[in-house]
Amino acid sequence: MREKKSMMSSAIIQKAVKESFLKLDPRVMVRNPIMFIVEIGFLITMLLIFVPDLFGGTVSRGYNLVVSLILLFTVLFANFAEALAEGRGKAQADTLKKTKQDIKANKIVGHHSIKQVVSSELRKGDVVIVTQGEMIPGDGEVIEGLASVDESAITGESAPVIKEAGGDFSSVTGGTRVVSDQIKVRITSDPGESFLDRMIALVEGAKRQKTPNEIALSTVLTSLTLIFFIVVVTLPFFGNYLNVNLEIPMLIALLVCLIPTTIGGLLSAIGIAGMDRVTQFNVLAMSGKAVEAAGDINTIILDKTGTITFGNRMASEFIPVGGHQEKETAAWAAISSLQDETPEGRSVLELMKKQGFTHDAAVGDGAEFLEFKAETRMSGMDLKDGRKVRKGAVDAVKKWIVAQGGKIPKDLDPSSDRIAKAGGTPLAVAVDQEIFGLIYLKDTVKPGMKERFEQMRRMGIKTIMCTGDNPLTAATIAIEAGVDDFIAESKPEDKIAVIRKEQAEGKLVAMTGDGTNDAPALAQADVGIAMNSGTVAAKEAANMVDLDSDPSKIIEVVAIGKQLLMTRGALTTFSIANDIAKYFAIIPAMFMLAIPQMDALNIMRLGSPNSAILSALIFNAVIIPLLIPLAMKGVAYKPMSSSALLQRNLFFYGLGGVIVPFLGIKLIDLVVHLWV
Repeated sequence: MREKKSMMSSAIIQKAVKESFLKLDPRVMVRNPIMFIVEIGFLITMLLIFVPDLFGGTVSRGYNLVVSLILLFTVLFANFAEALAEGRGKAQADTLKKTKQDIKANKIVGHHSIKQVVSSELRKGDVVIVTQGEMIPGDGEVIEGLASVDESAITGESAPVIKEAGGDFSSVTGGTRVVSDQIKVRITSDPGESFLDRMIALVEGAKRQKTPNEIALSTVLTSLTLIFFIVVVTLPFFGNYLNVNLEIPMLIALLVCLIPTTIGGLLSAIGIAGMDRVTQFNVLAMSGKAVEAAGDINTIILDKTGTITFGNRMASEFIPVGGHQEKETAAWAAISSLQDETPEGRSVLELMKKQGFTHDAAVGDGAEFLEFKAETRMSGMDLKDGRKVRKGAVDAVKKWIVAQGGKIPKDLDPSSDRIAKAGGTPLAVAVDQEIFGLIYLKDTVKPGMKERFEQMRRMGIKTIMCTGDNPLTAATIAIEAGVDDFIAESKPEDKIAVIRKEQAEGKLVAMTGDGTNDAPALAQADVGIAMNSGTVAAKEAANMVDLDSDPSKIIEVVAIGKQLLMTRGALTTFSIANDIAKYFAIIPAMFMLAIPQMDALNIMRLGSPNSAILSALIFNAVIIPLLIPLAMKGVAYKPMSSSALLQRNLFFYGLGGVIVPFLGIKLIDLVVHLWV
């Protein structure tokens, strides 16, 4: 993972403070109706400092000054929250921009000629050659060759990845470096439209659009603000009837305290911070809507190959035949693999270590290694002492043994058939005229997947695995991985069908995949997460891209989505609950002189009407910066049922939203009353 920037670094805070003042521009503030009303209140009270009797008022300049400053700081704190969230995204974008540069590219012109150009001149469809040590000049697809590519500039991971033509690992990203070999790449994006360009724009927040949930909540908050505005505007008429003179600063203070300023000031910051948290997990979300939808996911469709499993056949078991022991089979399998650099060959040695078997590596000293060939379908070693060790397809090894004058063990074919029926691949291991056993190769489930799927189950999410394997193999992998259900022998249209079936039942569906055949399903899903190691088609169809190509990361994405929804809900609950305490602070203060009976509502026993109003106003301003860390970090999420989550949040943020203001306003009043 790339190094995460501190939320409160001095550089980000300094920029956020500056942006807080720049955002006072009414053209910017009008986008947030709640805080725009607070700013208008600030301007009116500031005007009353210089012309206190403008509206026939009797409030002193000093009181107007204090109210004006409190309102100013309320707006500044709200602006600071938004600027701080934006600043974190811009800091990440600055790091990415260092990666973006004009790179020299070897563009193929005509049939054979090569012309050196800068990457900014490349267009979609151009073909370039990239050799060892060179930077890949733009997003593209490998159309010829195989190479190791260092993607640390994008993903933060130091280990190079293999990119090859014609498979699901053919996609390359501009700004990454070829570590070995040479590849021919077809460019798939024009300048300004590359993966890195989109990533920079998104983490900066420049193209962040409000999500449906955020728009709905903004509408509710604006409606509440309008209702309270109407209430406050009509209050002077009731005051005149009761012979109570309600001053303009008092009415402004009442309005600001009653409208949901807390959530209004933090709403935008919560959305930006949610996108930022996803980016910190090396997941690029194409929209806030996708992050939000992830919080409501009911079903996850996972492609098996390369997602749940490694996608490469790995040695999982040594099966002796012909009366030999497992340790003998393992030892000769290891010797045959000493110089085998294929994934299968390396996995044999890893399995040996894992099972605690040993072999004499010195036996292979000076031996001649025979690489696997399509004609022989075997590989092996010719040892110095004349012995010949072979490893390969069962029928090929059988023919070789018969040619040597050897005999085939009776239990070879039954053991081989059992592996094949389970969806595995059997490799026979032989020395001279004798077969010692079989290596069981299978597509291995990635470590920790079972635990991750169990975690999803606790979150109430159903997991379905899609695979082209036969039902027997699919069932074996499904049990090993711990998924809830599986679809065997699935075609691209089968994946779309199961997604539509779940969606027809009112469920939100997520899909992870990396191949071109996954693209239609990724596009159909509510949340489509493509692996960065996958094809261009998959990444373009999805609305999220996992830069680390870790399919189990869907859990973090879902948790962040739930955290985003919970944070917004928790702070909305807290903000509205705050109004109850502020109601008991300001309303009695405004009317208890004319209506002594209203003193019964002054349950906080505040010092005076003026100190009560100022205390509520100060608390209203101070609570916003105190809640900024929570808005940035998000409410802690633990896997539990929706009803349990609702009860917990109502207790903490509903009840807490009532109690905290009562205590806070009373403590502030103890100080303010001494001055007022």
